[in-house]
Amino acid sequence: MTRTEISTIGEFGLIRRLTEDIKLQNPSSQYGVGDDAAVLSYPADKQVLVTTDLLMEGVHFDLVYVPLKHLGYKSAIVNFSDIYAMNGIPKQITVSLAISKRFSIEDMDEFYAGLRLACKEYQVDIVGGDTTSSLTGMAISITCIGEGEKGKVVYRNGAKETDLICVSGDLGAAYMGLQLLEREKAVLKDDKDLQPDFTGKEYLLERQLKPEARKDIIKKLNDAGILPTSMMDISDGLSSELLHICNQSNAGCRVYEEHIPIDYQTAVMAEEFNMNLTTCALNGGEDYELLFTVPIADHEKISEMEGVKLIGHITKPDMGCALITRDGQEFELKAQGWNPLQENNKE
Repeated sequence: MTRTEISTIGEFGLIRRLTEDIKLQNPSSQYGVGDDAAVLSYPADKQVLVTTDLLMEGVHFDLVYVPLKHLGYKSAIVNFSDIYAMNGIPKQITVSLAISKRFSIEDMDEFYAGLRLACKEYQVDIVGGDTTSSLTGMAISITCIGEGEKGKVVYRNGAKETDLICVSGDLGAAYMGLQLLEREKAVLKDDKDLQPDFTGKEYLLERQLKPEARKDIIKKLNDAGILPTSMMDISDGLSSELLHICNQSNAGCRVYEEHIPIDYQTAVMAEEFNMNLTTCALNGGEDYELLFTVPIADHEKISEMEGVKLIGHITKPDMGCALITRDGQEFELKAQGWNPLQENNKE
C-alpha cells in the first residue's frame, strides 16, 4: 500500500486535500472551509445547539482493531447523537486533528472518507477545523452545531413523577463488541497468524465500530406529536444516564429488568464471556440510543412506536432510583458506566 508522508504537502496542503471539494448542504451554512472562520445564519425561530467531543487514541479508541474509516464515521456520529438528544437536528461540524508522524496522507484520506460519509448520510456540513502535530498518537476534537425549534428543545431536567421512561433500540451490544475485539487483540498478540472469526457476531462489531445516531426516533416522536419531558443519549451506560436525568429533574425512578431491550447476539456473547447480561445492558455504554421520558398520557402512542421500548417510570425523589429484577427484588441503581477519568480504565 502506498504511503505518503504528510510532511510532503504540509499542514495547509493536507487541509486543502481533505476539504477541497466539500459542497454545503444546509441553508444555514453561509460559508464553510477556506477563511478565518465559517459563517452560519440561523432563522429567528430556531435555537442554536452546540456540542463538542474529544477522542484520544489509547483512551477512547484503539487503532489495532479500529479501521480509520470507521473511526471517522463514529467521531461524527457521537456528536450528531448529542444534538438529537436535545430534540435538535445537526447541521454543521468543525473537525480538529492532532496526528503523529506515523500517520500518512492515505491514513487521513481514510479517516476523512468515513467522516464525510457520516456527514452525507445525516446532511451535515463540514465548515472548518484545524490540524496539528502530536507526539502521542491521534487526538480528534469535533464540534457540532445544530438547530432546535424554540419551545421544543428537550433538556435532562424536565422529568416529572409518573412520566414513562423509554429507550430506543437495544442495549449492551456495543460493549459486547468491544469485549470481543479486546479478546481477539489479546489472542493475536500471542499468535500473529491467527485470523479472528466474527461469524454470527457482525451486529456486535457494527454497534461498536460503526454506530448510528437515532434521527429516525426524533422524527417519529415529532410525527406522533410527542415532546419528551427529558432526554439524553446513552454513551456511558443506561444506569449512569438515567441517574443524570433523575438528579437534574429532582426525581426517582423504577426500571424493570424484564423490559430492558437486549439483542440475541448480545445475550449469547455475555454468556460466552460469563458476564451478567443485565449488568452489560445497564452499564456498557457507547450504544448511542436515546433515553427519554414522556407524560403518561402518551402511553398508547409510545406503546405503538416501533423501535421504542417502555422500561419504567419516574417516581418521587424520596423513592430513589431502583432496578426491579425479574423476580421482583429491588436494587439501587448505581452509575457504573465508563468514566474516562477513573484510574486503570480500559475504554
